[in-house]
Amino acid sequence: MEPRDLPDVTEITPSAGVERACHGWRAKCLQRLVRMRLPVPRSFAIPAETVQSIATGKRADLGALSDLFTEGDGLVSVRPSALMPEWGGPRTVLNVGINDQTHDRLARRIGKANADTLYRRFVQSYAIHIARLDPDMFAQEGENALAEALRLYREETDEDFPQDPATQLAEVLRSMARAWEGPTARLLRQAKGAPPDAPLGLVVQQMALGLGPGLCGSGSIQFVDSVTGAPRVTGRFRRQHHGDTEGAGAETQFLTRDERGPSLEETAPEVFADLIRFGVAARERLREEMQIEFVVMEGQVSVIDATRVQRTSRASVRIAVALARDGIIPESEAVMRVEPRALADLLHQQVDPRAPREVIARGINASPGAATGRIVFTAAAAQASAARDEACILVRRETAPEDVRGMHASVGVLTERGGTTSHAAVIARGMGLPCIVGASGISIDARHRTLRAGEVTLLEGDEITIDGSTGEVLAGRVPLLEPALDDNFSQLLDWADAAGGIGVRANADTPEDAMTARRFNAQGIGLCRTEHMFFDADRLPAMREMIFADKPEDRRLALDRILPMQRQDFTALFEIMAGLPVTIRLFDPPLHEFLPHDREGLRELADSLDLPLSDVTRRVEALTEFNPMLGMRGVRLGITVPEIYDMQARAIFEATVDASRKGEPVVPEIMIPLVSAMREVELVKNRIDAVAAAVKNDRRTDFAYRLGVMVETPRACLRAGDIAAHSAFLSFGTNDLTQMTYGLSRDDAGRFMGTYVGQHVYEEDPFHCLDQDGVGELLLMGAQRARQQRPQITISVCGEHGGNPESIAFCHEAGFDYVSCSPFRVPVARLAAAQSALRARLRDPENRRFG
Repeated sequence: MEPRDLPDVTEITPSAGVERACHGWRAKCLQRLVRMRLPVPRSFAIPAETVQSIATGKRADLGALSDLFTEGDGLVSVRPSALMPEWGGPRTVLNVGINDQTHDRLARRIGKANADTLYRRFVQSYAIHIARLDPDMFAQEGENALAEALRLYREETDEDFPQDPATQLAEVLRSMARAWEGPTARLLRQAKGAPPDAPLGLVVQQMALGLGPGLCGSGSIQFVDSVTGAPRVTGRFRRQHHGDTEGAGAETQFLTRDERGPSLEETAPEVFADLIRFGVAARERLREEMQIEFVVMEGQVSVIDATRVQRTSRASVRIAVALARDGIIPESEAVMRVEPRALADLLHQQVDPRAPREVIARGINASPGAATGRIVFTAAAAQASAARDEACILVRRETAPEDVRGMHASVGVLTERGGTTSHAAVIARGMGLPCIVGASGISIDARHRTLRAGEVTLLEGDEITIDGSTGEVLAGRVPLLEPALDDNFSQLLDWADAAGGIGVRANADTPEDAMTARRFNAQGIGLCRTEHMFFDADRLPAMREMIFADKPEDRRLALDRILPMQRQDFTALFEIMAGLPVTIRLFDPPLHEFLPHDREGLRELADSLDLPLSDVTRRVEALTEFNPMLGMRGVRLGITVPEIYDMQARAIFEATVDASRKGEPVVPEIMIPLVSAMREVELVKNRIDAVAAAVKNDRRTDFAYRLGVMVETPRACLRAGDIAAHSAFLSFGTNDLTQMTYGLSRDDAGRFMGTYVGQHVYEEDPFHCLDQDGVGELLLMGAQRARQQRPQITISVCGEHGGNPESIAFCHEAGFDYVSCSPFRVPVARLAAAQSALRARLRDPENRRFG
């Protein structure tokens, strides 16, 4: 039925043409309840087209509603019915149709005091929200309040309060329709994801009064816990209660015996049994956990509405799995019902949503989870706190590689600067630490060891709680929920894996990372950043000796001390990931990151190297670059200081031999970073091939390996065909590629990114969600050119976008082989990959193989 052919009003019956697109979610839900033969009061749906006509002053045929005013108590309610329940709508209006005559009739049935209150409150509501009169004038309560409200209405409008129910209803509908079109309402619903021109339907329903003789009242009931998703009957029944009106003998009851106080189950078992029956039927027929709104009038239950139960992430998973296990929905639908990002909440502690929270600062939610600890301002203080077995939060202006040890010793990280791909954010996600970055509202005084957040000043040692899922810094200790890695979590991901889709690997730099990746069923390691291994206290001195060496022979001597440690690192990774691919990125950062920059650190370095302080200072200054992220790093360092890559290649190949002797053959994947020219790949490949030949000869064994490139520069995307000629795989490092494409510093963009997104310069933070129009086009171009040169080349993404659901969908559509992300984002990526595959099958039903 075309919208223009819809009647102005449709009674909601089992066979009526009620459509969600025209009449909204509430109208469609009520029709389903009616089809289930639940006791729903007589209801009518007004389509969005008619509502819009009413808003513009056009007349609508509302004659079908007139019967409602002659049935029962003659009162109706008007409720909004938008396309999506979360879009909200104008406030519900109750008791439409009450007038002097109805008031007299109600007074005889429910008592004069109750009738007076109902009439007065409708007059006040009508005056304020429909006639738009001054609210302060209609605040009176008490014995003569009804008469006073009627007098004030007449005095302010020069006419009596409307006695015609049809007139009241028409004005209520007009007011609600116009309120929906107002600028404030538009902004509010746009913030919830609705388009500016989102349609609104309205539902007019005969009212059941929760006031009067016998058992009367109103309430709500649901059948699962909103926080955990576990089966549990919860809700309240309010005796002698109707809207905001409480009659004589009003009291609030629990629903079940297991709650303290009087319960409906004990005092009215027949009513309670009806509600349980309605809940079971709603779950089976509506294929969802529902909250039922009900009214009891003289012992008879009426169902006036039903809405989807609000739920936390952990409840969402449990509910979806339970519905599938009970055969109510297919397993594939359970996979589709859970928002992938919700899984991140299950992996970590979370702030209990029922707990009060005092927010003292806000930043960017860089790594999910929550933690409570004492404030520390240095990595050394964090390590000392951990040694005392005291939980601490590391607070820094921004973190640097030397802070990694302090991050390991902390339960959470808070930084004043940074964005979603800053050092703190990336490392924290890899560790599974809650992290907030870019908290511009805080001020750190490192000398006095204080943290200022608004009007609050905190000292080192004071307790705070950080919520990395929301970006909120909370005062003091807050109740936390434990992770929910239970059978429901595992089952959902098993179903997700069965759906197929793009592969998911993990970015893992340490044995701990690798074990986490295995625990979450990653399909291998897609990125091992070897530079983090060099910051260990045992290796840093040798690394600094290498940096200060003037001759290749001296550099090799220093690196020879690191070689066995690197070999041990790689052997451990290969053994943990037995049978799965491991991609090792060769050394990437500029050398200055390994050197101190304060006077005390320089003096200590001079002592350790037995050099004059002036010589050390000059050498450090000589290594300083104007823009180190675009300077001597990655493959450029590997070509100009080739001894580093030689040592790493030997460590990888010797570890390959050692690990292969203990288990399945290892085929390492070696990745060259920051490539922009084919010749760079040729030069590095020649040296790595030579090292491989030497190790094969020394160990008298053979092994295979794959050499590939990390594509991080726009030029590498443009020249991907040339580069692919010497590469077994290309992995797009979208963190740096985004940075270089936009000309943005990923560490500093957080300062203005909120403003840019808020003003729609960028629709999303491009470091959080892959820019498909710009960076994405480079990815597609690079992949196409690489496959033209080498059709079987492996294509992947190993930046932080690899854990973003929208970016994963893009990579799936582009035909990439896998994505790689932080270990704790692997479950998110697995679910997102499955959903992309299922959506693709829905578009191509001939290929559906699941659910």
